[in-house]
Amino acid sequence: MPDRPRFHYAFPVNDLEAARAFYCDILGCRQGRSAEHWIDFDFFGHQIVAHLTKSVDPKQANLVDNKEVPIPHFGVILEWSEWELIEQKLRRINVKFEISPYIRFKGQKGEQATMFFRDPSGNAIEIKAFRDDEQVFEK
Repeated sequence: MPDRPRFHYAFPVNDLEAARAFYCDILGCRQGRSAEHWIDFDFFGHQIVAHLTKSVDPKQANLVDNKEVPIPHFGVILEWSEWELIEQKLRRINVKFEISPYIRFKGQKGEQATMFFRDPSGNAIEIKAFRDDEQVFEK
C-alpha cells in the first residue's frame, strides 16, 4: 500500500481505442484490466476507468485567475520536474491546451504550475505541481 490512499475515478468516453492511445501513448499510463465497455489505467499511481458511453458533454467552466477552468476536471499533482517533462512532451506533440501551462502565485506561498487539456472524448485534465509540496493544502 502506498504512503497515501490512491483515488479512483470513473469517467465517460465515446471511443475506447482513442482513450487507450491517449492515456497510454501520450500520458504514459499503464493499462490495467479491461472489458468490452471499460479500461482501467494507472494514472500516476491512481486508478482511473474509462467507461464507454453514448454521450459526453463536459462544457461547464468556472472563472479562476481570469481563465475558464473546465468543470468537471480531474488530474494529478506531480513533482515540479515531472510537470516540466509532461509540459514539454504535450507541447512537442501539439496537444491543444484548454488553459496553457502557467505559474500561479509566482514567488508566493502555494506557488504552483498548472495546465489543462482534454482527452479525445473531451474530458478535462489538469496536471499541476507545487514548488513546495508541503504547501498543497496551505491557506
